[in-house]
Amino acid sequence: MKHYLIKHYLFLLSIVLTTTGICQAQETKYQLSSHILDITSGQPAPNVKITLSKQDSKGNWTMLEEKFTDDNGRIKDFLKQDGKTKTGIYKMTYHVSPYFAKKGQQTFYPFIEVVFELKDEQHYHVPITLSPFGYSTYRGS
Repeated sequence: MKHYLIKHYLFLLSIVLTTTGICQAQETKYQLSSHILDITSGQPAPNVKITLSKQDSKGNWTMLEEKFTDDNGRIKDFLKQDGKTKTGIYKMTYHVSPYFAKKGQQTFYPFIEVVFELKDEQHYHVPITLSPFGYSTYRGS
């Protein structure tokens, strides 16, 4: 009987620990994210390719990642935090021409390049507001 109670107690404890998240793996964190808001419609811009590149000490660019914005116009998972320093000069290329073509709109910008510098291990958010003939960017949070 005592053996049964111990097994039952351990089973219940495993359920409590699992449902409270104590036993779950630590969530993966990323240092960089982006968002595109189409200000002509007031809606997020889904399915826009964004290319992330890093500049080396000689001024050459190396492409690191390419991703597409989700239904909310967001990419939340650039630069996985893995304990390595990610400081440096980066460039996000927003490939907006296909987005506007799907909407049947012409655009002045086939792509938009935003260059910025990561100086520490903080999270950086680089959003753009977009229209066919203009854009704006800022460091978000």
